[in-house]
Amino acid sequence: MSIGNRESYAAATDELTAYAATASAADVAALGDELLAVARLLSGEPRLRRALSDSSTPAAQRAELAGGLLTGKVSAPALTVLTATVAARWSTPSEFLTAVEQIGVDALLTSASAAGELGEVEDELFRFSKVVAAEKTLGGALADVSVPAARRAELVRELLAGKAKPVTVRLVEVALSGFGGRGFVASLDRLIELAADRQDRDLAYVTVARPLAEADEAALAAKLTELYGRGVSLKVTVDPAIVGGISVRVGSDLYDGTILRRLTEARKAFAK
Repeated sequence: MSIGNRESYAAATDELTAYAATASAADVAALGDELLAVARLLSGEPRLRRALSDSSTPAAQRAELAGGLLTGKVSAPALTVLTATVAARWSTPSEFLTAVEQIGVDALLTSASAAGELGEVEDELFRFSKVVAAEKTLGGALADVSVPAARRAELVRELLAGKAKPVTVRLVEVALSGFGGRGFVASLDRLIELAADRQDRDLAYVTVARPLAEADEAALAAKLTELYGRGVSLKVTVDPAIVGGISVRVGSDLYDGTILRRLTEARKAFAK
């Protein structure tokens, strides 16, 4: 997102923040659902997207158009947030659509935070992403864009019924539609990152050959926190194929101390 778009997005999120300051967690989640429903509408209506984000049209006129279309169809708080989003300046219609979708996700994460469930939501999203990665047939079915997102969402609800927070389920449904133009798996990864960032934490993807003891996990988290200057959320995957050692990825930084890497390097050296 460009600097100008970030400023426009900040203006819209100010309205969300003001509403969330006095609303219940359930009401903020409902607001998120409304915003995401509008994002779905915009994704299928390119002419409307262009009309609402055309910077050559005065902001007040665009806001009036949005109000005429949405009054009575969304709640007053949702209309306030959407009007602020429409009135802002966007470089392209796709950036505008991404902003509406992003603020809907922000509302869901805000509701989880208010309910004291954001850490659980982050962990549930990660566990589900691991299931999707391990079960290739399931992952393929959920990522299959030739199947309507509504049908794939039904499958997600069946899989997660009674096993995940409602916000977690809703965010997985967002990923099915390709959050921010990404594929399903990449969308899940991005939503996990946003949940961690909302808690002022970096994500550390850790791969080990066998489960870490709690004390070792705590020591690793403390070391990474010291290194990166803020809290770190460990996402641990056990993969016997690495033989031994540990691999840690934080953002674009990769620390690969696995035996598999050493064996691969040795094979390459012998082959020369």
